Amino acid sequence: MGQSSGYNSTSVLQLITIVSCLMVLSCSGSVSAYKNYTVGGSLGWFDALEKPDVNYQKWADSKNFSLGDFLIFNTDNNHSVIQTYNFTTYKFCDYDDALQNDTIEWSAADPSSTAPHSISVAVPLLKEGMNYFFSSDYDGEQCNNGQHFKINVTHGQGLPKSLDQSDDAPAPNSPDYRGDDSAPETIVPANFNHPIEEESDKDEASGSGSVYFNTQFYGFLIFLQIVCIFFKI
Repeated sequence: MGQSSGYNSTSVLQLITIVSCLMVLSCSGSVSAYKNYTVGGSLGWFDALEKPDVNYQKWADSKNFSLGDFLIFNTDNNHSVIQTYNFTTYKFCDYDDALQNDTIEWSAADPSSTAPHSISVAVPLLKEGMNYFFSSDYDGEQCNNGQHFKINVTHGQGLPKSLDQSDDAPAPNSPDYRGDDSAPETIVPANFNHPIEEESDKDEASGSGSVYFNTQFYGFLIFLQIVCIFFKI
């Protein structure tokens, strides 16, 4: 009996399996979307005197932060949100002597308020490297009682166009500053308090990558079906 010519069903099925696996593996490397991180999760942004279970550094150490991501601080008007790129300012929980180009007060506290109300503060990550956050209220008492953390921001996808305004001014809170040692390379846009809505705190692939993959994958499956019909498998 002579050898059969052409492909048999087993070889074609093996080919389908191998190529499908390779396509799935290649898709896993797709770029992740920008993310919103709620600082402290359900505990919000408070000091340990008010929320004894808070551990913001532990929370931060479990995340991966990139340019264009947002930090959401859920707190009240008795707690402030200070961001600095200066470790000394962070260490002493005091920004009174900080430079305009390395420290930003995103939300000021009102210690005299007898009826605190809830607020939500959205902070975009605009600069790679170490970013430090703390509450400076009550002469640093809140910061000294656990309301502080530091993160390392990686490049990731880089800043989205909505945040990348590096040509306009070098510092978030000092648009007239022109020094060469300016800390952030971008300014905060007018809509800085509207976080990127592309992705939440979940680690999911970006929509564009998924659409591209699905189109290519289904096109390949159709091609394989044609091959199977041609060889009468």
